[in-house]
Amino acid sequence: MSLARLSLNTLRAFDAAARHLNFTRAAEELCVTQAAVSHQVKALEDHIGRALFRRTARGLVLTDEGATLAPTVADSFARMERLIDAFQEDGPMQVLTVGVVGTFAIGFLLERLADFRAQHPRIELRLMTHNNKVDLSAESLDYAIRFGDGAWRSVEADHLMAAPLSPLCAPQALEQLHHPDDLCKLPLLRSYRVQDWQTWLQAAGASGITPRGPLFDASAIMVQAAMLGEGVALAPPSMFQRELRQGRLAQPFDLEVDVGGYWLTRLLSKEVTPAMQAFRAWLLAAV
Repeated sequence: MSLARLSLNTLRAFDAAARHLNFTRAAEELCVTQAAVSHQVKALEDHIGRALFRRTARGLVLTDEGATLAPTVADSFARMERLIDAFQEDGPMQVLTVGVVGTFAIGFLLERLADFRAQHPRIELRLMTHNNKVDLSAESLDYAIRFGDGAWRSVEADHLMAAPLSPLCAPQALEQLHHPDDLCKLPLLRSYRVQDWQTWLQAAGASGITPRGPLFDASAIMVQAAMLGEGVALAPPSMFQRELRQGRLAQPFDLEVDVGGYWLTRLLSKEVTPAMQAFRAWLLAAV
């Protein structure tokens, strides 16, 4: 089936809609009407004979065909942009898209970005935070920084740092926490890694406690809730040194349990660009 009848505008409309999963926001990005985006997407669907989106109660989602096509279209546009930038007199402007788990972004990466920009002014870094559930291909990411044991399929993983976990709470909660058994007095805030509390409690000799408390899909938000007095969070103190030094957060017990670390990952099938090489070298040196 020939692509001759397809315009770049059609593919650009699909690319924007696939990233936003919302025709209105895609239209705002492209400075066109929502109807224009819908029309272009419909033209692409008619051309390939497959639906690319479907509407659900929660909004727009990609079909299997749409999810397969989206990263290829996004990568193609990125390649064209890099090639066009290469013709500029001051050298190519490279785009690097990195997904990063929120805790690492807040606790380590953000305060070092100025150094990266100073060393690599021709790299445009695009950061997309996630809650440790990330799809490198579907989200068209060059790299993803995630927490775990490094054993992910079809990826190259560089270990960045260990991140042992320990209870963290508001300073006013310290008077109630003299022994790990005292944790039964307060809500234990939980992340998507629900097994981590039991691992720490067992190591502390308080395995009789059943963690009960709100469940958060992001550890950074969970620790914010702990600082507001909503309970005790289990998180890496190394990522919250600023809050601990300022007295806005407290670590009631010295025991830290290693259940994983932070890793820089990329798909093995992903072509390594000069921008990717530069970011990897910079980050490994920074840690």
